Amino acid sequence: MRSVIDEDPYLWLEDVEGEAALAWVAERNAETEAALAADAGFAPLKERLREVLDASDRIPYPVRSGAFLYNFWKDAEHVRGVWRRTTPEQYRKDDPEWDVLLDVDALAAAEGEKWVWAGARLRRPDHERALVCLSRDGGDAVVVREYDLVARTFVEGGFQVGEAKTEIGWIDADTVFIGTDFGPGSLTESGYPRTVRKWRRGTPLEEAAQVFEAGTGDVAAWSRHDTTPGFERDFVGRWLDFFRSERFLLTPDAGLVRIDVPDDAVAYAHRRHLIVNPKSDWLGQPAGSLLAFDFDAFLAGDRTAEVLFTPDGRTALARHSWTRHHLVLETMCDVSTRIEVLTPGAGGGWERGPLADVPVLSAVTVVGTDPDVSDEYFLDVSGFLQPSTLHHGRIGADSEILKQAPARFGTAGLEVEQFFATSPDGTQVPYFVIGPAHSPGGPALLYGYGGFEVSLTPSYDAVTGRAWLERGGRYVIANIRGGGEYGPDWHRAALGADRPRAYEDFAAVATDLVARGITTPAMLGATGASNGGLLMGAMLTRYPHLFGAIVVQVPLLDMLRFHKLLAGASWTAEFGNPDTEADRPHLRELSPYHRLTADRAYPPVLLTTSTRDDRVHPGHARKAAARLRELGHPVLFHENTGGGHAGASNNEQSAHNEALVHTFLWRHLTRAAPPATD
Repeated sequence: MRSVIDEDPYLWLEDVEGEAALAWVAERNAETEAALAADAGFAPLKERLREVLDASDRIPYPVRSGAFLYNFWKDAEHVRGVWRRTTPEQYRKDDPEWDVLLDVDALAAAEGEKWVWAGARLRRPDHERALVCLSRDGGDAVVVREYDLVARTFVEGGFQVGEAKTEIGWIDADTVFIGTDFGPGSLTESGYPRTVRKWRRGTPLEEAAQVFEAGTGDVAAWSRHDTTPGFERDFVGRWLDFFRSERFLLTPDAGLVRIDVPDDAVAYAHRRHLIVNPKSDWLGQPAGSLLAFDFDAFLAGDRTAEVLFTPDGRTALARHSWTRHHLVLETMCDVSTRIEVLTPGAGGGWERGPLADVPVLSAVTVVGTDPDVSDEYFLDVSGFLQPSTLHHGRIGADSEILKQAPARFGTAGLEVEQFFATSPDGTQVPYFVIGPAHSPGGPALLYGYGGFEVSLTPSYDAVTGRAWLERGGRYVIANIRGGGEYGPDWHRAALGADRPRAYEDFAAVATDLVARGITTPAMLGATGASNGGLLMGAMLTRYPHLFGAIVVQVPLLDMLRFHKLLAGASWTAEFGNPDTEADRPHLRELSPYHRLTADRAYPPVLLTTSTRDDRVHPGHARKAAARLRELGHPVLFHENTGGGHAGASNNEQSAHNEALVHTFLWRHLTRAAPPATD
């Protein structure tokens, strides 16, 4: 048998719906179903996971818009879900009365389409119309239809857009900003809209007036209308790559005024302020700061900044949100969340104070604020063993517990600990271990992501709780470089040719788990999805001796062709560009698909993907599975026919996928486990 070379004999598996490719997928799916779904424990596990996903006593998280709280809800009765709303007074009740606006199950049945809810954009300030987005079976591409919330029907002759990766938003009652597929030349190389147009009601879409254009090599063009009373403004811009953007104020005469902040900064206008979160040092402030400027003064050249947050070696900004008069900051200190509230003074300056105490090793998220309405907020607090608690409050007054999710799995004898592993270059890498206290080493599952400045914070995961922790396994979260746990520098440390640092970090955590006696290589599994799937590919090909089994979900694996497949061109800022002489060598070295060889022992591997994933091409997982089979290595492959990048479009599919994954892991990782003791 031979190892992989640059000539790729499996390109035919990139034909997403090709007859030969789908026949191959059907054969692999049948093999996986026979190997895993026939297991005696599979059906009971799937049922218990479906019970969690469908539970009627989950917290219905609200989105505040005007006088109502909106929620999208799926359960056993509403498989595809219902879009609904209620009043704040009703929401306070244990069993609120919900007003159903749109039943997606009924719509799917009536139209014979596998519709998946993809969100709605309400028209302000009347909230009587919405631009509803629907996906066919879970893909990123959507159809858009205008919906009348009063008549409870789609608007005949209203704003409607065919299937595309559309960006659309209200300007006024009869005008929208839109970016969509207008035909040849209208999309970027990444497959996203290249133009922004103003579309007037009653006029053909193709006649919408263009107001901005990005380049074909950019990721996308974007637009936003600010509806804040007294501060109505239009903004347009272009994503130069995944992390860099140019922004412009669109003047009434269609002129463009550049908002001169660094391309890598996150920046937006809020009332009289310009808020900037630079990702590199700027104006004497470090990367990861949060700065406020007077918007009009900034456009006139004034660079006087009010510093709202300054990071340090252990603390980073997680996110922030506005109420009517206040700014709520969520920060992370060694990956545990802290929260405080800032209040701008009428004459300048900001007052600062705590909003709520958060338990150690927990996460807090502000949800449901509406900065046009009030200073009310909802605060969700959870931890690895702590079900979510939803607090409600108003800035300046005491908060109260409004809703609390019940425990979904047994936690008796379980504990949470945080450790730090030492990577080869000396970096201290934090990780969490959740599992039985004071017990000998046993099966453990290590999860990671390590990319795109995504942070993995403590949260309650009932599926993992039932499928893994309840059965005696340990679950480990690795906060490796490439993520955002310590701000932009933590992310930047694993960009491009430095990507192996993320892999070294993950391997260091795996090694540390064994050194501490928490598990052994034979009982240690690893799992990751999307960019985390690339991480799993790296573990398989670089550190196979550290793991007893690996699950690779909706992954990137062919790093020499990822930029030619679906949205892949938008990720060259993260990984590099295979078409450039500077980047191709390190991408060839990074590419798990091209590192596979016949003469190395690999642990058992399960690869999963979705035919309807129009973000990360299913060809990555297909080709890797085919290559592993050719080289004689143990591999199972499962491809859900729907579900998009999430891998599932409903709770039935989610429960099935999770049961496959955990049946596979439990089977392989418990073979070497010590016998249970009293």
